[in-house]
Amino acid sequence: MGFDKTGFLKELQKRKEEIDRHLLGSLSVDSDSPLIHQAMHYAVSNGGKRLRPILVVEGAHLAGRPAEAVMLTACAIEMIHCYSLVHDDLPSMDNDDLRRGKPTCHIVYGEANAILTGDALLSRAFELIAANAGVSGVTPDAVVAVIEEVAAAIGSTGMVGGQVLDLQWQGQQIGPAELEHLHLLKTGALFRAALRSGAILAGMKAQALEDLTDYARHFGLAFQITDDILDVCGDEGVVGKPIGSDERNQKITYVSLFGLEGAVELARQSVDKCIASLRSFGEEADFLRDLARFTLFRQS
Repeated sequence: MGFDKTGFLKELQKRKEEIDRHLLGSLSVDSDSPLIHQAMHYAVSNGGKRLRPILVVEGAHLAGRPAEAVMLTACAIEMIHCYSLVHDDLPSMDNDDLRRGKPTCHIVYGEANAILTGDALLSRAFELIAANAGVSGVTPDAVVAVIEEVAAAIGSTGMVGGQVLDLQWQGQQIGPAELEHLHLLKTGALFRAALRSGAILAGMKAQALEDLTDYARHFGLAFQITDDILDVCGDEGVVGKPIGSDERNQKITYVSLFGLEGAVELARQSVDKCIASLRSFGEEADFLRDLARFTLFRQS
């Protein structure tokens, strides 16, 4: 089947706008400390594609539930992603001054406030996931399962563990197996948790959930590989940050290990595996199929 890039981008934008409406509203809380909420809004209003919350909604959709049933958790997952970006950009980490063409959080609010902004987003995220238990048709057991799922995905055995490996292996020679392991943790774990969380909240059966898990694994790798490619040959104005930062930071990437053509081929193979993992689903999974194909065409 062909890929209608224009049609898909319109659909993706529509879903992004729906997420944005709920996401910004979920940050509007009264406080005696307005500065932190200004910084939280700034960190979240970063022009992101909102792929992770969209995956939460898609997981629920494939289990027959509407977006409203899981929107709180979808917003929570995006807050976690944004917190990770705020901390990744810090001088002690990747030391980036720009994020999607805007000054990073620590440049605007200072390093200490940026650290606290990430902490606050993470805390708010778990408030929202817990609140999902109040949505009709969502069981408390499912919410507890999602809390466990997300916590594991972003902790020392997931995203944080992957970030530590990224720092630990900077400037060292590692092989393909180590690189894949790093990115299954650093990038892939949150994608996997996002898709699984929506499905779990919606009561998806075990075999279908396993198929979605397989999709998420390969999607995370495809996304990371194309990220590495964009860092070499992307348009800096579109990507929104300086090109070549991986090489400057002495990071091993799929491009440095396999060359540009080899990395492109690996991305295609990962996309093929994404689509194959959805064979048990019908046309209701077409958006996920196109989302996988989109990774090969994305420019940011």
